[in-house]
Parts: sequence; C-alpha cells; structure tokens
Amino acid sequence: MIAETVCSAVSAAGLGIAAVTAYRKRFLAAARIAAYSLVPVGLVMTGVVGWLADTAFSPTAWAGFGVLGAAWLLFAGTRAVERRRGGTRAERRAARGGQSDAVAPAASAPSLGPATRPAARPGKASPATGSTDDFSDIEAILKKHGI
Repeated sequence: MIAETVCSAVSAAGLGIAAVTAYRKRFLAAARIAAYSLVPVGLVMTGVVGWLADTAFSPTAWAGFGVLGAAWLLFAGTRAVERRRGGTRAERRAARGGQSDAVAPAASAPSLGPATRPAARPGKASPATGSTDDFSDIEAILKKHGI
C-alpha cells in the first residue's frame, strides 16, 4: 500500500516538473520527463511493485536468485575458458587436422628466402645521428600542400 502511494506521488511530481519544462518551451525535454514519470504508475498498475514487495521478503525467492546467479556464473566462466582455448574440443581437433593438410610436406622454408635486414643507404644518415634528413619527405609533402 505504501509503495503504491510513493509511486503515485513520484509520478505526480514528475508530471508537474514536465509541465513546468513545457511552459519554458523545452518540449522535447518535457516529453522525456513525462515518460520517465509515468513509469512508476505503470509498474504499480501492472502489479510489478506488489510482486517485488512480496519477493523482497521471501527467503525462497532469494534462494532462487542465488541459484540463477550461480548458473549465470558457471555459464560465463565456461564461455570464457572456451574462448581462451579456441573453441570446443571437436573444433580444435578439426582445426588441427585442417592445418596439416593445408601445408605441403616439402615446404619447410619460406619461398621468399631468409629474411635479411636491408643495408643502410650511404646517402642517408641513420636516425641515431640526429640528422634532419629524416624529415625531408615530410617537409616536401607539407610544402606541396602549402603548409
């Protein structure tokens, strides 16, 4: 009974604030405030407030919420482990089997040859020397655009 009275008072106050906001020519904000203020009355009229009041004092309901929370934690935990491992066992086994068939048996080295570091160009100074030649490309682009 007290919850319905409080919800009705909150809705009436919200509608009053919405009317004042509309009087100040802020109609979009007034409509939003009116929508929020009608929610408590709607909850009372549908019976949600009464159900929540009955549930709040029921130990069986709280035990049910605990069981639901435990189920959710188990589900989320297993999904996290599954993502970390890369799918289910069957999916991992299929992926391993597909990779061995996709690689040719004689292809042990890359076809491009061994990776080597390109030699430094004799005309350019290395970045460690602090030369301003490193910014010549950037300066050319800026000059091209008139900056």
